[in-house]
Amino acid sequence: MKRANTISRSVEIGLRFIGLWPNSTYATCYWFSYMVSIVIVQYYQYAYVFDHLKLNDLWLLMDCLSLTLAYTLACFKLLILWWNRRIFYRIVKDMDQDWRDCIVNDLYVSTMMAMADLSRRFSNIVFIIYASGAFFLSIGEHLLQSLNDINRVGNSSRELPLKMKFPFEVSESPIFECFLIGQFVYDLSIAIVVGLMNALLVTLILHVSGQIDIMRQDLAEISKREYDHSTFLIIIKDLICKHQRIIALSDNIENLYNQIALMQFLWNTLVICCTGFLIIITINTTKDISTLIKSVNYYIAITLEAFIFCYAGEFLSSKSKSIGDAVYEMLWYNMPSNDSRILLFMMLRCQKRLTITAGKVIDLTLDGFASIMKASASYVSVLNAMY
Repeated sequence: MKRANTISRSVEIGLRFIGLWPNSTYATCYWFSYMVSIVIVQYYQYAYVFDHLKLNDLWLLMDCLSLTLAYTLACFKLLILWWNRRIFYRIVKDMDQDWRDCIVNDLYVSTMMAMADLSRRFSNIVFIIYASGAFFLSIGEHLLQSLNDINRVGNSSRELPLKMKFPFEVSESPIFECFLIGQFVYDLSIAIVVGLMNALLVTLILHVSGQIDIMRQDLAEISKREYDHSTFLIIIKDLICKHQRIIALSDNIENLYNQIALMQFLWNTLVICCTGFLIIITINTTKDISTLIKSVNYYIAITLEAFIFCYAGEFLSSKSKSIGDAVYEMLWYNMPSNDSRILLFMMLRCQKRLTITAGKVIDLTLDGFASIMKASASYVSVLNAMY
């Protein structure tokens, strides 16, 4: 039998790895150890950024700054998730309760299983995309640089793919190879964690979507049955309670992700700007092809991350409106006026759509994603003029 949970096994393993899964052993130890490793790497990254904080070498500054800012964003996301972990535990508990309630009806189970399968496929695709991005940022770029060095006359100094400033020399073997492998493991872990948080958001939205589809099915069933006042009141009372649980679950998801979404909204504008500028300069100059491949791959991953957040908010909003449409499509005109007024209250409540906001300031929609891309393009044009 398939696993009766919307959260896929891969996402659960990732949450256990960073110590955020409910009732997991040594959760604090896992989270603290991982955060310490991120802070150490960030120290050497920012040491390199401050050492090359010169406008006369803007290309190199943008190259190292884009990755550094992205890893800082991942660190802040983990801090916010850890701070709001009790909200996440409550969400997981409510999801388990929804699955237990679905067991009584095979139609409910099939609807939620379809959402669980979609969540599993999406999570696997996200992990593959981010893992391939980590490969091109570390091992792949190093291999391309090695091929370029073979075709050149003379020997060039070896550089690590992830720009860091160390108090000792790391270009000699076997120290260079050890740091190269370490950077690949670090890049892979950060990429998986970032993909994990994106996959988790989509998973939670899909679970809410499944509950909304179940509620719409129940509303459609009312119209097919012969009208009975007492039965109608019992079913409507149950649907109102279900609607309230959906709203509460959506509010918890909003509270869990609204600060992350705000940082994503602001930070991604800068990162996309830096990466886009890097791509333009690489195309217009004689820089190595390895830099172009790395930058394009990284640009796609960052843009996809912003798109996932905005599309998830848009999808949740449209799904919440569909409840009001389902109520309107009922045969309310064949009911007594006292009973049809109950449906009117449900329709009024559905007009306040469910959504994910960025810091409770703006809604995450596809229009918001377009504004991110427009702002990034404007900054890129300014940097290009300065260069």
